[in-house]
Amino acid sequence: MLNSKIPAGKLEEKWTDYKGHCKLVNPANKRKLEVIVIGTGLAGASAAATLGELGYKVKAFCFQDSPRRAHSIAAQGGINAAKNYQNDGDSVFRLFYDTVKGGDYRSREANVHRLAEVSANIIDQCVAQGVPFAREYGGLLSNRSFGGVQVQRTFYAAGQTGQQLLIGAYQALERQVALGNVKMYSRHEMLDVVIVDGKARGIIARDLVNGKLERHFGHAVLLCSGGYGNVFYLSTNAMGSNVTAAWKAHKKGAFFGNPCFTQIHPTCIPVSGDHQSKLTLMSESLRNDGRIWVPKKQNDTRKPNEIPAEERDYYLERRYPAFGNLVPRDVASRAAKERCDAGYGVGTSKQAVYLDFASAIERYGRIEANKEGKEDAPIEQIITWGKEVVKEKYGNLFDMYEKITGENPYEVPMRIYPAVHYTMGGLWVDYELMTTVNGLYALGEANFSDHGANRLGASALMQGLADGYFVIPYTIGNFLADEIYNKPISTEHEAFAEAEKNVRERIEKLMNIKGKTSVESFHKKLGKIMWDKCGMARNEQGLKEAIVEIQQLKKEFWNDLRVPGEINEFNPELDKAGRVADFIELGELMCIDALNRSESCGGHFREESQTPEGEAMRNDDAFMYVSAWEYKGESKWDMHKEDLQYEVIKPTQRNYK
Repeated sequence: MLNSKIPAGKLEEKWTDYKGHCKLVNPANKRKLEVIVIGTGLAGASAAATLGELGYKVKAFCFQDSPRRAHSIAAQGGINAAKNYQNDGDSVFRLFYDTVKGGDYRSREANVHRLAEVSANIIDQCVAQGVPFAREYGGLLSNRSFGGVQVQRTFYAAGQTGQQLLIGAYQALERQVALGNVKMYSRHEMLDVVIVDGKARGIIARDLVNGKLERHFGHAVLLCSGGYGNVFYLSTNAMGSNVTAAWKAHKKGAFFGNPCFTQIHPTCIPVSGDHQSKLTLMSESLRNDGRIWVPKKQNDTRKPNEIPAEERDYYLERRYPAFGNLVPRDVASRAAKERCDAGYGVGTSKQAVYLDFASAIERYGRIEANKEGKEDAPIEQIITWGKEVVKEKYGNLFDMYEKITGENPYEVPMRIYPAVHYTMGGLWVDYELMTTVNGLYALGEANFSDHGANRLGASALMQGLADGYFVIPYTIGNFLADEIYNKPISTEHEAFAEAEKNVRERIEKLMNIKGKTSVESFHKKLGKIMWDKCGMARNEQGLKEAIVEIQQLKKEFWNDLRVPGEINEFNPELDKAGRVADFIELGELMCIDALNRSESCGGHFREESQTPEGEAMRNDDAFMYVSAWEYKGESKWDMHKEDLQYEVIKPTQRNYK
């Protein structure tokens, strides 16, 4: 039933061959075709801008007041590309291999190789747009390392790479808006997909300012709505990030791929209390120069600067000498949890480890001293010089940490702990990025396709822009070439009327419960269940308990929810209620998927499946597939399998030692 549409031929020739043979739409016909884009982060903005540039009539929707508010701006550390500027052995194949290995051999080879191929083009595109990437003294673009690799391939703009890339895509988008090729709908939320004769033909959207429902036709619909990390309540995602667009598509026939594959990021500011509403990420780029450690003595209450070097356990360097502090995120996260669970955690909660820059500050200071010809400079001067270098590389991240914690990370180590960050699961898509619904596409984090069971750092921005700038412009033509004979469908069509009716009835149902419990309370309860039983570690008993608890929470939600205000007005609580209702249903499916996959791989760690050293232990014979779930009714799903074929890379037990 699942057709991944992977082209035949050699892996390195598939994408080139595909582009040479896919169907094209001539410019005159493009002007007759309408495309809807949901979400205007990096994937959505780049897709809308590119399709508008090609001549299609594009409608772009975002629930924020501006595309520049998309959560893509929060990405700090960088974007990967196989340019080998450092001459350190990088290549397209190396990026492809690192990505497949980092994802614990649970991604599709053809998609990942295509991603590695187009990565270099992304940098050229963004430089041409004026993105201010960091540069070396001589003017060449600079690179730094990220987890899971042994080369420097990450391009960056200080600690605000996502923001700068989004501004570039936003400028391209706004140019098309000004030219009339793209119509922008901000403060609009997609609440359903309209299906006509088996094809996605439009959406029902709600104007979040006045509450009115709107019908919009499109020959194709692109979902670029991001990930679902907020199912855990506390995550590094923006508080508005949600799964609603993807979930509505799922309930209309789009299969959901690998929902249990969620990523825990190792370098977040620890939870500080029960009233916290989100978590703050400290960029993985800090692991370039920061050293992670805990005291060698359990329950050590000394301040970090009072603990001498010989009494510190640099546990990543000890356990994984080949990669050290730059092991992949899932490995670093589990290692931090293991140390804290064993009683070596730091801070008041004992749920944190140190990220220390003292060594880097001194090292950079000595380099500066050598430049000045002052090798014998006093240590105070060396430290001063070193702090200036670190400030230039990571200054805004250090400032952010100090504002949140009140501690100066130049003087004392940062405290970090893992937190929910990215979701590798998402709508199942084929090689063309089309879901199981004809004409409905998913791009960026909204799809499942490129990262397997764990995403390498700096690859989210790469995938979002690759999908929007360089993949969808070709693959969508393969579908739209056959749509030039189909005139736009009137939004008075019965399918639009039926979809709008269903959306309205659900909104009214939410408003008419008139219970006593707030949306936020239900979201917190769901998040606790998910984190405790489907978080960094999962086991059979906990997952079975979680499924029952989520089903009970769903009943409570629909019987005791209180939503203040009215429908036809600006009502953020009503918006949130719909999103949390979808999160509750998604949470159940995530636990079902995690229960079904009784192996450990990447970010999915089943306690029953680990090596004697506590590493994830895969079961390739039984689980080398993508689990694609088909919605069959309330609490009912059928699983379809896409078997993963590895023709170039031989799956082996991951080893970063």
